[in-house]
Amino acid sequence: MSHVRVMLDYFHPWPNSAGFYTARERGWYRSAGIDVELVVQDPGRGDTLEYLSRHEADFGIFPPNRLLARRAALHQPLIAVAAVNHRALEAVQTVTGTGISRPRDLAGRRIAYNPTPRGHAMVRHLVAADGGDPDAVVTVDSGSRELTVDDIAAGEADATFGNYWAWDALRGDLPEERRITWPVDEIGAPRYHSYVLGTREQLLDRNPGLVRAFLEATATGFRAAAAERDRTLAVLERVIPYFSRPLIARSLDLIAPTWTDTDGRWGVIDESRVGPYAHWLAQHGAIPQPEGWERSFTNELLLGTGVR
Repeated sequence: MSHVRVMLDYFHPWPNSAGFYTARERGWYRSAGIDVELVVQDPGRGDTLEYLSRHEADFGIFPPNRLLARRAALHQPLIAVAAVNHRALEAVQTVTGTGISRPRDLAGRRIAYNPTPRGHAMVRHLVAADGGDPDAVVTVDSGSRELTVDDIAAGEADATFGNYWAWDALRGDLPEERRITWPVDEIGAPRYHSYVLGTREQLLDRNPGLVRAFLEATATGFRAAAAERDRTLAVLERVIPYFSRPLIARSLDLIAPTWTDTDGRWGVIDESRVGPYAHWLAQHGAIPQPEGWERSFTNELLLGTGVR
């Protein structure tokens, strides 16, 4: 039995990780000879990619822009082996009464987000795409804190960027009719995979059979998690008992369709997303250069499993 440590994509598990928990709960990892440990990062020790680079995790879930940045700037031999989400999960959120009815109205208003180079570029891009003045946006640095609609209504900001429309945007007590949520891929953002699953190139070279077996069991887990929502909800309630059942159920319903591409396949990384996104990131100063993006991922081991 091979022990494998998998680092998830957030500060705590949420429904986007359901496929991993389902595969473990149903025994598919164990049948493949893999003992899977699912963990979350300690932000004080770095993100998922930092854990992978230190050999403190075997697989991890992370945004592709962070992978591209590390490969370009640090030349770290990390690689994506599957796509987790085939849509952008981020959203712009505001509430009624702010006077914001479309993205260009964000000009001159206070937008709360983590102003990384990529975050800053995305906010400017979205405002400009709707004909607004990106230079007029007032940035409120919220760091890693995810403001809710309740915080917006209380006056902490006029809007937020970065909340996930399938998770953070669902939280808060404000009535649904007062919430305004725009998924970024519906208001002009470039196309990208929000999260990919990756590992070290060394593991691919040393034990490709383990990677194939892990991917096959994981794909089965995600398919089952999407198809059997009630059973998946019971699994999730055991690992995130501090969130309400309606919140988890609603999030699961929203996020599950993002796990497969338009052909119904789990995990296949779309190069027509990765390449243009890499160039967009470089153009806006979020990564040093786009060259080499083709080597940042592989579908070879995933497709070698016969995954559909």
